Amino acid sequence: MPLSRFLFADQLGPHFDDGGPLLMVEAVGVLGRRPYHRAKAHLILSALRHRVRELGDRVEYLHAEHYRDVLAGRDLEVVDPTSWGARALVRELGARVLPSRGFVTSEEDFAAWAQGRPPSRLVMDQFYRQVRTSTGLLMRGPDPEGGRFNFDHDNRQPPPKGASGLGLPDPYRPVEDDIDEEVRADLDRLQAEGRIRLIGQDGPRRFAATRAEALTALADFVETRLGDFGPFEDASLIGDDAMAHSRLSVPLNLGLLHPREVIDAVVAAYEAGGAPLQSVEAVVRQIMGWRDWAWHLYWHLGEDYVRRSNHLDAQKPLPREFLELDGRDVRARCLSHVLDEVGRTGYAHHIQRLMVLGNWALQRGYRPAELTEWFTNSFVDGTPWVMPANVVGMSQHADGGIVATKPYASGGAYISKMSDYCGSCTFNPRKRLGEDACPFTAGYWAFLDRVEPRIRGNHRMAQPLAGLRRLVDRDAVVDQERSRTEW
Repeated sequence: MPLSRFLFADQLGPHFDDGGPLLMVEAVGVLGRRPYHRAKAHLILSALRHRVRELGDRVEYLHAEHYRDVLAGRDLEVVDPTSWGARALVRELGARVLPSRGFVTSEEDFAAWAQGRPPSRLVMDQFYRQVRTSTGLLMRGPDPEGGRFNFDHDNRQPPPKGASGLGLPDPYRPVEDDIDEEVRADLDRLQAEGRIRLIGQDGPRRFAATRAEALTALADFVETRLGDFGPFEDASLIGDDAMAHSRLSVPLNLGLLHPREVIDAVVAAYEAGGAPLQSVEAVVRQIMGWRDWAWHLYWHLGEDYVRRSNHLDAQKPLPREFLELDGRDVRARCLSHVLDEVGRTGYAHHIQRLMVLGNWALQRGYRPAELTEWFTNSFVDGTPWVMPANVVGMSQHADGGIVATKPYASGGAYISKMSDYCGSCTFNPRKRLGEDACPFTAGYWAFLDRVEPRIRGNHRMAQPLAGLRRLVDRDAVVDQERSRTEW
């Protein structure tokens, strides 16, 4: 009798199904471990149940509090799962473990590339170039298409002045069905029973939960947004939270799309003359470069990477506004808007995460492990493997420079340049002292003052630290931010 293939909730696409008998489990205890965004809980359960309906008699679908309750003693095989905890579980259960899937490169590929490199030399750009060269994607023989591997310098345009949006069609949005209605009722019941704790709002569903929806979302992105993605990928507008972003991280992280499908679609658009190289390369780099790199670092840096990483000695707990996804009492317009949007949708694009939420947390010294868990549970595309490198490494510089060579801190001037948030804000991004002093601008200098002893040896921080030492009102700014109660 063949083994049953046990599928986790992020293994829902055809590349995880080899045609044999399948087993899926809805384990609500997974949702009960910590506060979950309601939209995320809804998305996961909806995706699971839609896949079960598609598979019909080929799948055995079980309900349990915990996986062990129904999996112990069964003969199982599994595609190696995506977290340390899940990998420990399937090995404890004695399952036959197949190599992981759902990424462009294998764990063996990365191990060969990383062999002999110290942690500080595991540079994403070098990994990306290696993968581009080995796969031949966007290559002309030994040379990169267009003469460069990276067009990031061309992709930093601010949003159009005076515009409320990029003028693109609304992104594809699925139509809910009876499964979504059933899931929403079940979440209401589970929350009323005290079995789970949900934060944020839910619905109608905004992201793909089926293979068909994921393919439609991909086609919609290529047709309507790809051309503008590159130039405006770092820009933000209050009236346009989608901008030109694909939002395909959600179906990718559910396993509904394979990353090569996305890459091949955007490259095909370029080769057909339907998309500019700078936008296509940006998508390829985010998926084949950054996404694969973050996946491999999750395993390479070890299970205790998050726990042991606090290079800047950040010790503050997350404030209520973060924990409750509530920006109503936040005066800083950018932070208020992004917190509210995450509460409403479970989503924000990468610059809102890095340069608003992450920048704020970095300046204020929030605990990186707590922040990592918050990002994982509050975002619909948050997974245990994707957030450590992005939050601990890139956003919070908590690993001391393995992922990012310098802290990603900035004052209000950057936010003002790349968004329209500051125009409707009571704070002035050009001021660091006074009632209307921007907490990002003042917070930047207070942050440098706090962490100076720990980053003094970083050559990329030499110029900012020299500016700090020349700051005539340094003590006043630090005192103001230490006692600030409104932000």
